[in-house]
Amino acid sequence: MTDKIFADVMTIATAIVGLAIIAVVVSKNASTASTITAAGKAFSSIIGAAVAPVSGSGLGSLQSF
Repeated sequence: MTDKIFADVMTIATAIVGLAIIAVVVSKNASTASTITAAGKAFSSIIGAAVAPVSGSGLGSLQSF
């Protein structure tokens, strides 16, 4: 039951993100390059935060643990 709910929520979230991406790319007022750069930086930040406990980088005051 929980897996089905999670899958449904992820499907809806993916659809919303996909629609937003299409809207930005086809908009005449869009700055597509800036949007792609911002998305790349956000993704890089998420990956960095995910591997920080393993790599030991970016932990700040938690490095003593």
